[in-house]
Amino acid sequence: MAQFEQLHSSVPGIASAIERMRVFSSARPPVGGAEDGVAVFNRIYLAVTETVRRQIDGGAFPDRPAATLDVRFAERYLSAVDAEAAGERTPDCWHPLFQYRHHPGVRPLQFALSGINAHIGHDLPLAVVDTCRTLGCAPPDLDDEFDRVGDLLLMLEERIREDLMPGPDLLELADPLTHLFGSWSPERAREAAWSTALVLWRLREVPLHAEEFRRRLDAGAGLVGRFLLTPCR
Repeated sequence: MAQFEQLHSSVPGIASAIERMRVFSSARPPVGGAEDGVAVFNRIYLAVTETVRRQIDGGAFPDRPAATLDVRFAERYLSAVDAEAAGERTPDCWHPLFQYRHHPGVRPLQFALSGINAHIGHDLPLAVVDTCRTLGCAPPDLDDEFDRVGDLLLMLEERIREDLMPGPDLLELADPLTHLFGSWSPERAREAAWSTALVLWRLREVPLHAEEFRRRLDAGAGLVGRFLLTPCR
């Protein structure tokens, strides 16, 4: 990634993103034994972002683009959180999670999947475009960095499996959670996000078409997110 060496400077934002997630987490303790659905996703995402931060500090990402993409990615989620807290309109993809965050019939695993669906299906391709504009590059220049984001998605999946998936003694084969978790693939989601980013990049010179495409992407992710939050009890 020699073409980015002239831009070599510390990437601001990841420490700030982590701090904002921590503040949100501490401000949303469980109420009556039921945890806020947004806080469920935030907890998982915070743990993974802290791992990425340690990797960056350890020199795992020597190039600026990798860290920049991670930051732009996180900022999309945090912007939605800020908008909701301010009583402003959130992206359609995040609306179901905020709307049903306290529903007693929705399980923690569903909240996490709905959040990941919004974050990958809508936020990730936009974060790729944001990063390209920040660094003055094109999506193909971020191919390696995007693969590293795939590692982040795998970490998210592992954390969800470890923290939220009931053990085999509690989860029957016919349980809807079995089908929900089994139907979600981080690899397929990542591939779709990359294809979407390429389309958005090609449409950047036609702003009206680009915005229409983004709105439809947002609405589609919101529809899937709402289905993922169908009460299981």
